[in-house]
Amino acid sequence: MTRRRAILKRIFAVLALSLSPPLHAATLEQLANDPYWIALGHYETGKLGGWRSYVDDDDFFLAEDGDSDPAAELQATLKALYQPAELGDRHPQCVYPARTRWLKAQLQLDDLPSPDCAEYRNWIADVNPHSTVLVFPAAYLNSPSSMFGHTLLRIDQPDIDSHNTALLSYALNFGAFIEGDDNSILYAWRGLMGGYPGLFALVPYREKLSEYNRLENRDLWEYRLNLTAEETARMVEHVWELKQIRFDYFFFDENCSYRLLELLEIARPGIELTEHFPLTAIPTDTVRAVKEAGLIERIDYRPSRERELLARAEPLNSDEQAWVLRLSQDPTQLDDSDFLALPTERRALIQDAAFRLVRYHANDEERSSNAQRSFQLLGAINRNPPPPLQVERPPLPEEGHESRTWQLAGGNRDDRAFAEYGLRMAYHDLNDNLDGFPLGAQIEIFQLKLRQYENNHWQLQRLDLANIRSLTPRNALLQPLSWQVGGGLERVLGEDGDTPLVSHISGGAGATWQLHDYLLGFALGTARLEYNEDFAAVIAPALGFNSGLLWRNPLGNLTLEAAGDYFHNGEVRRRLSLNQQWEMSRNLGLHLSAQREFSQLASPVNEVRLELRWYHY
Repeated sequence: MTRRRAILKRIFAVLALSLSPPLHAATLEQLANDPYWIALGHYETGKLGGWRSYVDDDDFFLAEDGDSDPAAELQATLKALYQPAELGDRHPQCVYPARTRWLKAQLQLDDLPSPDCAEYRNWIADVNPHSTVLVFPAAYLNSPSSMFGHTLLRIDQPDIDSHNTALLSYALNFGAFIEGDDNSILYAWRGLMGGYPGLFALVPYREKLSEYNRLENRDLWEYRLNLTAEETARMVEHVWELKQIRFDYFFFDENCSYRLLELLEIARPGIELTEHFPLTAIPTDTVRAVKEAGLIERIDYRPSRERELLARAEPLNSDEQAWVLRLSQDPTQLDDSDFLALPTERRALIQDAAFRLVRYHANDEERSSNAQRSFQLLGAINRNPPPPLQVERPPLPEEGHESRTWQLAGGNRDDRAFAEYGLRMAYHDLNDNLDGFPLGAQIEIFQLKLRQYENNHWQLQRLDLANIRSLTPRNALLQPLSWQVGGGLERVLGEDGDTPLVSHISGGAGATWQLHDYLLGFALGTARLEYNEDFAAVIAPALGFNSGLLWRNPLGNLTLEAAGDYFHNGEVRRRLSLNQQWEMSRNLGLHLSAQREFSQLASPVNEVRLELRWYHY
């Protein structure tokens, strides 16, 4: 496609001036400023005036300055449409079907040549677009590339409106193009800085379903949109124009969700979606914007393998769960006399849970071994089938609080009163309003806190670039690792009660346990690297711990934590903290924090703070 566009540009240089009809300047300006033409070129108003296109690929434009001049690009496109029909699939009408259709309608062009666009014709017939579904794979904390969730579009053919036949549909996805295997925490950093190119891809939906629902064990939410067949086709024909066209990919704003909002604006001209996201485009917020625009017709839910496994195992007691583990590892124990002595209905549940456990681990084990065990358990299930599995649908993701948080607090530290002003760009911590979020998940990106003490003394209290925690409870069947990672600037307790501002990178790993229905206990070993000018070595490593309780109570979430850092230079810091959130409304919370800090360089310091949190995107 790239080579063809380059050939086209060389042809235009020779023939363009002589082939197109004259176009009145006023008409040209009017069309170039039409919102639909602006949408087709992915233009936005430049920071210093004028236009710039989000497309970062010269092959997309026909005019030399097409990325910054919609009028020049329109004029070049109009001229290109009159190229000889003999160009066939290389003809601009074949490469730009959305532009062609719109200009023909606006200018009533009835004298255009008629090239044979065989490639596009076969492609659009294969896709056969009829309706659209917005798909939201829920957040998956154990993959940094997926910790905010994701959105994609499913393009359905006529008469597809069920889970089974939907596997024949296509998934329209925009994502970062990563060469090789890069699933490290560096993904997030490179994504923030635009270090990856972004590309559109149209692939069979079953492939994406397997990737998200199976490989990463993510719940999927499917929002059927009320787009007509004509609107869906209009969107898909523009996707053809974007094949192999590069955009810069930015994790926060120019990401998967923002690009799909642009496509929906092309599908239904007049709706305004992207204007709501000048700074960030968090997937849950974009789903909410689509809902508020009146585009959603129906919502379907697909639970992940993990959720289905846990739902099947929930009614089993500890002895029965032990049988699930034994059968998943050795299905020959189906004939064990102790197992056969169990009631028929209990064996049915155990066998089904064992089968689901084997399938859950399918991607981590040797295929032949996994397939053999699956086959043996499936045979037992067919002979003694369990009742249908009922999975309770969790709250809708878009019903949770919005992503950006403004914070206003007042408090007292060691008998000094202060006011504190904060902003967090994204998007949830352990104490935040919980609806729509999993208990034990924390993802904070770019959090700034400024503190004003008495006598109008201001100081930067903290600047977190990232602060991520995944406290997933272990159980008899699954043993996930709990972990945390963070970095930025923060105030620490120093000599004689001073609070120097230090930079740090820290992390840790451990385990979380479900102590009660709404009570988690966690314990992590931690490591920290700190730049502190008060230290003799300036840069100092430390080992430590972070443990505590997380309780979901009638008011909201409460955390009780104990943490300590033991530096190689002998410095020791410990902290005991209590945090309780009162969920006043979906987007309003009142947060009470109390902590006591210890250091051998100073007397213990107490701090109490009451903070109002307003969630807004």
